[in-house]
Amino acid sequence: MTTPHLITIPSPAVAPSAARDFDFLMGPWRIRNTRLVRRLAGCNDWEVFDAIGTVHPLPASIGNYDSFTPQAWKPGFVGMALRVFSPESQRWSIYWLDNLTGGLDPATGQLLPPVVGGFQNGVGLFEGEDLFEGRPVRVRFEWSQMHTGAPRWQQAFSDDGGATWEVNWVMEMARPV
Repeated sequence: MTTPHLITIPSPAVAPSAARDFDFLMGPWRIRNTRLVRRLAGCNDWEVFDAIGTVHPLPASIGNYDSFTPQAWKPGFVGMALRVFSPESQRWSIYWLDNLTGGLDPATGQLLPPVVGGFQNGVGLFEGEDLFEGRPVRVRFEWSQMHTGAPRWQQAFSDDGGATWEVNWVMEMARPV
């Protein structure tokens, strides 16, 4: 009886996957929120409030989700971001859900459209179409400072097709002490 020979085939070099882009966000956070009181109304008044959140991975590296619980702002409010990664397009889709709207289209019961994008040169940009007070707007999420231990997220709206943007919400994150 002869013994079969084992052949070792080297693995190709694997580039870091964009599916790991949000790894910096995993775990618990204290979140300082600065939010424009009225959006797309020429308002310069900002409210500041704190929240807590925790980010969890989804199975098989398909994405992640987080909880967002303000400590004093809108008592009882709970929000959640659902981030799903497409291996085919190498892009992320981010959905926002909360206990006021569910994040659902009232007419169809389906999830509202996501913002879609990815990371490049140390910044994450995600854009999509939405309705704000009944009018169409373009929405942009921007992630920065991911590798500082204090990531920053901001949201901006454009009601002129992206020619100009109004930042209306900023989250600055820190790990709990």
